[in-house]
Amino acid sequence: MSYVQDIYEQVVKRNQHEPEFLQAVNEVLQSLEPALEQHPEYQKAGILERIVEPERQIIFRVPWVNDDGDVEVNRGMRIQFNSAIGPYKGGLRFHPSVNLGIIKFLGFEQIFKNALTGLPMGGGKGGSDFDPRGKSDAEVMRFCQSFMTELYRHIGADTDVPAGDIGVGGREIGFLFGQYKRLKNLYEGVLTGKGLTWGGSLGRPEATGYGTIYFVEEMLKSRGESLQGKTITISGYGNVGTYLIEKANQLGAKVVTIGDEYGYVHDPDGIKGEKLEFLMDLWCIYRRAAKDYADEFGLEWVPDKSPWEVPCDIAVPTATQNEVCSEDARLLVANGCTCVAEAANMPCMADAVDTFIENNILFGPSKAVNAGGVAVSGLEMSQNSMRYSWTFDEVDAKLKIIMANIYKSASTAAKEYGRENNLVVGANIAGFLKVADAMMAQGVV
Repeated sequence: MSYVQDIYEQVVKRNQHEPEFLQAVNEVLQSLEPALEQHPEYQKAGILERIVEPERQIIFRVPWVNDDGDVEVNRGMRIQFNSAIGPYKGGLRFHPSVNLGIIKFLGFEQIFKNALTGLPMGGGKGGSDFDPRGKSDAEVMRFCQSFMTELYRHIGADTDVPAGDIGVGGREIGFLFGQYKRLKNLYEGVLTGKGLTWGGSLGRPEATGYGTIYFVEEMLKSRGESLQGKTITISGYGNVGTYLIEKANQLGAKVVTIGDEYGYVHDPDGIKGEKLEFLMDLWCIYRRAAKDYADEFGLEWVPDKSPWEVPCDIAVPTATQNEVCSEDARLLVANGCTCVAEAANMPCMADAVDTFIENNILFGPSKAVNAGGVAVSGLEMSQNSMRYSWTFDEVDAKLKIIMANIYKSASTAAKEYGRENNLVVGANIAGFLKVADAMMAQGVV
């Protein structure tokens, strides 16, 4: 049994009921084999054994009172996975599907994603099985205050800096920050995604969507192409999707779908103008269903199906993990799709990724493609530390440079280790090497 396989078997024994975490670990470990062959010192130092095990796992009870006066209890958690290159950094997810395995998968991916940005941030993730949909602002506030009443003990500007994720937007970050400040009597950059009047960064809401498009631009350049005239399909319509559409429109592309877990809508004319204005607030502010977009503009709603059946040049999954299966991948290939970029976290199943690579589809893995969000979170941390702020154009310019550098790092590593054009392998190796070298320098800790 190879070293990599032996480590994976150990992970399976310890985490048998966490399929998303096992999927993420297996994908990373398999792609690291070329690097491990050239760096036997990593095996001697037990780097893999350490990097697959979180440094700290915090699980806690979150009791809160609903508007009817009844007590409800949710489970909260924070996985502080790896701090070799900086304080833990990663979002909080509030969604009924949240469990330990999902948070561990997200935290593990965050290690390498953060390393790719070139900024000093370690990997972490957290969240709760609380569902903010259908809750009043007062209920969300009471939940967030209870959640932070436990979490505040474990975070700080130089220790662990959470951000938003699914179900955690500006409203939630505000409530969480207010409670942290109240408990600690300290005003510091402990959360990112804050409001512009109290420590937030211009460009942060746009960062993941814009960054995705900047990365797609780099992929297309490798084949002498541009976004001009390209048709794009996406699956979500939240913060990432709406700003992705905005930047795609600016660069001459056309986004023709949005969707959710209940189906999708196809808008062949493209989402722009008043339609994009309507979409901007649909989920991010009002938490309304994607079908409402179809109803508003007289478009057909396609229930219980995914947008991957719509012909496109570029497909960008923007919703959640494992939303693109092998059947979807084959359909995209058959319909002429030439580029797939993962804007969500691990949205493509392993066999779907294999299908794309086997068919010479440009494929951007999530830890590279959607790193723009955490990159600008890192810039927000810098601004908070300096008591300073950059203009939108300054942040956007830095973001574009970071995304180009991520593509270059992944592409270069793939070529150097014999997997040219395989950005999955390249991104994993490039991120891993930075973290592994830091772990080596710091000893067995």
